[in-house]
Order: sequence, then structure tokens, then C-alpha cells
Amino acid sequence: MTARHRGPAAFAATLGVTGLLGLTAVPALAHGSMQTPASRSFTCRQKNPESPESAACKAAVALGGTQALYDWHEVNIADAAGRHRRLIPDGQLCSAGRAKYKGLDLARADWPATRLTGGARHEFRYKATAPHKGTFELYVTRSGYDPAKPLRWADLETSPFLTVKDPTLVNGSYTFTGTLPQGRSGRHLIYAIWQRSDSPEAFYSCSDIDFTGGEGGGTGAAPAPQPQPPSGPAAPARPTPVCPAPAEHSHSASAAPVVELDSTPASGASPAPDAGTSLKTLLTHVGTGLLLGAAATALLIRRPRRRDG
Repeated sequence: MTARHRGPAAFAATLGVTGLLGLTAVPALAHGSMQTPASRSFTCRQKNPESPESAACKAAVALGGTQALYDWHEVNIADAAGRHRRLIPDGQLCSAGRAKYKGLDLARADWPATRLTGGARHEFRYKATAPHKGTFELYVTRSGYDPAKPLRWADLETSPFLTVKDPTLVNGSYTFTGTLPQGRSGRHLIYAIWQRSDSPEAFYSCSDIDFTGGEGGGTGAAPAPQPQPPSGPAAPARPTPVCPAPAEHSHSASAAPVVELDSTPASGASPAPDAGTSLKTLLTHVGTGLLLGAAATALLIRRPRRRDG
């Protein structure tokens, strides 16, 4: 085939390659975080990363930037495989040892907290923007926990107070019920670990709690309105490498009243990605790749071939 005849074929091949590349340019699906009681990343995302309402969220943005809050569902370690205590240093539990999320590790007593009753039954919800098979473990801080000091593994009970394997997915959230620990009052923290069974990847979250009585059991207070995850197009994503976090940052602050979160994202906030948005993006890229590939094939078929000579 002469040079003049290779032109259309080369162009068609280029179109095909471009179409295939389009299939790979799909943003990664997100994963999840504790929705109720709300995690620090979920709470601060709800209240507009660009202009946070709470002092703790403002401090988290000042230290780690806004992208960490837009990516509230990606506090993870890709190759954890159950080695949580070995991989995550003391003082960096809420960030899972990732520098990107270091603002979540700030030691302060004014993080927005959920009011719960010790010893009561509670329905937990974990927002799964990309569902996976796996096991949830929920730990609570020991009596004497000081929220104004960096969180250590030793501050958590040795064993989880609730372990659930493959819970039911309801309206995009894993939902499961358990009994809250007794013998706690005031500020505490629930640390959630979601270890996938179809991958070594694990996810982590810190939910600040205000325990109010109920050591004898009981039914607990009526639940406060639960925040709903943001939806719609995501803010422009930046690279999110897994890397060790820097040295601990400790900021003490006076205790603040418990904040009841509403379900309406703050005005002007850029919504975070959800599974539906990612699926639409995936289908768009697939369609584009297929159309380009078809155009390339049609061009090769319809181009008349000439004999040289």
C-alpha cells in the first residue's frame, strides 16, 4: 500500500485509539463514610467546604484545604488488608495516615457532635457511594477520653462494640442496628473501619459523639434529623495519592454545644460526586469510544482501494 493509501487507514486507526483512550478517562468511583452518626468529613462537606460554619471545619480547611472535604468518601488505605493498627500512626486515625486528610486529625473539643444515649439501640447508616462486600467494625473511645488530645489507638476500646458483615443497603446507605456502649457520658468518638472482602482496601471515619445518660439501657432519645449526602457534579478532582501524613497537629479549644445537622447543603457549596453521577460519566465515555471506533471502521470499509502500477 502506498503512502497516499495509508492516509485514511492511519486516520481511522487514530480515531480508534482515541476512542479507546476515552474509555479509560473515567473518574474513579467514590466509596463512603459514616452518615449517622455523621463523620467529620461528611459533616464538614455538608456545611460548605468553601466557607465552613463550624470553627473545627474551618480549621480543617485551613490545614488541609477544601479538596479533602469534596472527597469526604475516600479516607482509605488501598492495601490495608486488616493491618489497620500497623499502618496508621497514633494521632492520625481520622485521616488514616494520609496527609491529604490531616485536617480531620485536629485535636479539639468543638467538632460538631451527634447526641446519643448510652446503652440505647441505635440505627447506624454508612453512606456507600460505591457499594462493596465487607465488614464494618465500630469502636468507641474509653472512659476518660480527652478530645483536646490527638486520638491514639490506646484511646479506643480493644474490641469493637459492633461488628457487621455485609449489612443491608438501603437507599444508598448500609443500614444496621446495634446497642450503644454504656458507662460513657459527655464527649466521645466512634471510630468506624470498613474492610472490604473483595479487596484489601479499607475505609475509616471518626464520628464525634455527645453521650447523655442512659447507662441503665432504655430506648434513647428521639433521633435528630439526619444529614443527607450532597449530590450532583463533583468539584474538579485533584490527585489523591496514598501517602504518610506529616507530624501530628494538636489544637485545643473550648467545648462547644452539640450541633444538630440539617439535610440541606449550604448555599454555594459544590456538590460531591455520587455513584449515579459516576455511572453517567462512565456511560458517556463508553458511548464516545464506541462511536469513534464505529466511524473508523466505516471509513476503512467504504474507502475504495486502488492498485498501484
